[in-house]
Formats: sequence, structure tokens, C-alpha cells
Amino acid sequence: MVLAARGEIDFNTFLFANVGDRSEYPPTLRYFDEHATPYAAAHGLELVMLRRVMVRTGETRDLYDEITRPGSKAQKIPIKLSNGNPGSRSCTVDYKVRVIGQELKRRGATAENPATIAIGISLDEIHRANRKAQPYEVITYPLLELGLRRTDCVRIIQDAGLPVPPPSACWYCPNHSIEEWHRLRRSEPALFEKACQLEELMSKRETDQGKGAIHFTNYRRPLRDLIRPGVDLLPLADDDQSDGACDSGYCMT
Repeated sequence: MVLAARGEIDFNTFLFANVGDRSEYPPTLRYFDEHATPYAAAHGLELVMLRRVMVRTGETRDLYDEITRPGSKAQKIPIKLSNGNPGSRSCTVDYKVRVIGQELKRRGATAENPATIAIGISLDEIHRANRKAQPYEVITYPLLELGLRRTDCVRIIQDAGLPVPPPSACWYCPNHSIEEWHRLRRSEPALFEKACQLEELMSKRETDQGKGAIHFTNYRRPLRDLIRPGVDLLPLADDDQSDGACDSGYCMT
């Protein structure tokens, strides 16, 4: 948005697919309301928060509610199975890609007249960039085209008088790094406890079906045991949580 406000990229509509107020990291939602929305309005930019709405019923879905409702067997999120393999996942597709796609088509995007989509992947994560697009869209990466790294983005945001936004992610996402789990425990202890409870709920569901326990990290240990006070920096060189990690860019608002 800052680059658009400065006239350095030619975009005036910005979409944020909110996976649900009970799922999205609370500081991200506060940033959207307190900083991003006023900034967009002040610079004549359109900033839109989207939610997953069921076409048949008009019901607004929250990812957390879907995976915790009684009787649900949905995995949805990238859990780690007892055999070490990643579980099936559809959270990004269902709550990000399709939601944004519906909005694009609502605004008139078609295969004959596709929408131009800008995804904010910087040079630090160039490996995540790809040209996989739906028929109604053309994907571009303006940060790559401008040669910007994450540190450059921080400087640009701060130069605009804005605080640097927190990451956009579900607070219980199993793709969190160990460092991120420790940060959540320190800064949002109530949410960390809920994440522990969610892991336990989903693990019990899997074991009741005879499939074995699941975990939210690659270390096959419960969060409650792994992420403890006084053990903020684990002596583990390999903190790779990338199994099945999101490479669409749609979680990078």
C-alpha cells in the first residue's frame, strides 16, 4: 500500500482474506483496523477484508470453528502425523485462494479479462514465487521486480510513519517455527494455551480413529512439553517446519 501511495506500483485495490476473527493472530486484526485502514483511506486506496461465505447458506465460516466443531474430522491445517509425514491440508485454498478468487470474479475477472494480482513476496523468499494462476488471474510480484528485501519493506513502512505489521497467520498454525511458538507463549499466553488444547483435541480425534497422535511441530512432542518457560532457545540446529509449507503467498498479507 505504501508503494502504491507513493506511485511506485500501479495498484489501488488491496484484499485481505481473514480466515476468521477466532483464527487470525489478534495483533494482525488490530493493525488492519488501527493502521492499514486509515492509511488506505488517507491515500485514496481501497482496502477490503474478505471472509469465507458459504454460497448456499450465506453463513460466514471461521477456520477455528470448522476444525473444532463437535463431530468434525476435518484436519484442514498442516498437522504433523505420527509417522512424521505432513497431514492433508486445505486451509490456504479454502480460506484464502478461493475467497480471493470469488471476489475477483465478483468484480468481473474472467479468463478473457483476467485480474492482475500482486503478491507481496520479497527477494528473501523468492523460492516461494511461482506463476501458478487461476484462469481469471495474472500473477505478478512487484517486490521482486523492484528488488526489495524484507529489510527494505520495513524501512519503506517506517518511512511512511507506520508501525511494522505483525505476520498474518493463524495463531495455531503448525507451520510456525519453534521461535514463533515461544514468542506466542510469551506474548499471548492465553492463545498459546488454546493452541495446546487444539493440538490435544485434534490428536485425540486421530487416535480415536486408530490413526495415532498428531503434533503441531516436527518434533513429535506435544506443544505443552516442547515449548516451556526457561527453554526459549532449544539446542536444535534444524528448525525446519517447511513440510507442506504455504508457497502460494496468499498468507503473506
